[in-house]
Amino acid sequence: MNKFMRFAAVALLMGATTQLFAQEAEEQPIYRFTETVNVKHTPVDNQGSSGTCWCFAGTGFVEAEILRKYGKEFNLAEMYFVRNAWTEKVVKYVKMHGCNTLSQGGEVCDVLYALDKYGMIPDADYDGKVIGETRHMHNEMNEVITNFAKSIVKRSNGRLTPTWQKAMPGILDAYLGEVPESFTVDGKKYTPKSFAEAYKLNVDDYIEIASFTDQAYNKPFMVEIPDNWTWTPAYNLEFDKLFEALDYALEHGFTVGWAQDVSDKGFSRKLGVAIVPEDPDSDKLWEEVVAEKTVTAEDHQKAYDNWETTDDHSMLVVGIAKDQNGTKYYKIKNSWGEAGPYKGYWYCSESFVRLHTVFFTLHKDALSKAMKKDLGL
Repeated sequence: MNKFMRFAAVALLMGATTQLFAQEAEEQPIYRFTETVNVKHTPVDNQGSSGTCWCFAGTGFVEAEILRKYGKEFNLAEMYFVRNAWTEKVVKYVKMHGCNTLSQGGEVCDVLYALDKYGMIPDADYDGKVIGETRHMHNEMNEVITNFAKSIVKRSNGRLTPTWQKAMPGILDAYLGEVPESFTVDGKKYTPKSFAEAYKLNVDDYIEIASFTDQAYNKPFMVEIPDNWTWTPAYNLEFDKLFEALDYALEHGFTVGWAQDVSDKGFSRKLGVAIVPEDPDSDKLWEEVVAEKTVTAEDHQKAYDNWETTDDHSMLVVGIAKDQNGTKYYKIKNSWGEAGPYKGYWYCSESFVRLHTVFFTLHKDALSKAMKKDLGL
């Protein structure tokens, strides 16, 4: 190899190396996390084009509880719970003369109620995809059910017919499929009810906890949000104690259902990170790690009162992490498939969780003895 060729080869190698380093630098994530707590749970799923995040979070919660209690991992049918929740919603809507929430939304605790009353089915035996779509697609079904319920309360015959409830299963069968009478798991035949009994979770063992300054502390109160169509109460904790309870649960091996808001600038779908930036209009936002606001109980209450903190999304809290600066985050299992840089997981800063939490769902045993005593449990 002559001198010129050796020089050209070295130059080419240096150029390739420089390009590789530049590419690695470009691909280096802005936020880098180290997990400190990771509770056992089941894989991320995908709600598709359906407003059923509550059910995916709730089903993931139930799956994690069965895994914790029985050491068995199941992929349960979200659409079986969705089906039965819709049935209950329409019945309640009619009983309330049309003056109750009627939408596809809900809360994590709705899955527990459906589980208790109707049982559970593996997803392999009831995936709810019978209209030819590869992902959940509920827009037409939701409109049909909503219009059906509204037509009932109009009492066009001058009174409620005694047969209207017979029509509801037909709608659900058409869009989600007929429910199998039985199915086999691990070589054993079950019905939905017997399967739930075999891996029983007592619905009375689960509670909701929240923190609002306009409610008495350590007492249950009605959570005033539209999707709380079951009128489920939550225990009201002092603000700091609410997040002490969250940490205690995670550190002792419990996942936590989470109703919260993901609609502001601090939630990045691209980066899989949620924060409360001190300056939400900063040019550095999402270009580097920025300073966050310290969130107080008053900030949280104001955000709730102004509809800046709503329950527009439900997810499952499965761990705790810290970023490269030591800032605390919570690891969140979402239901948008393996989207984002963390394959379906989000990292939400402590400030974000403090600002945008509506309430948590958890097992009573996930609370410390002192907390149980404070709440009279």
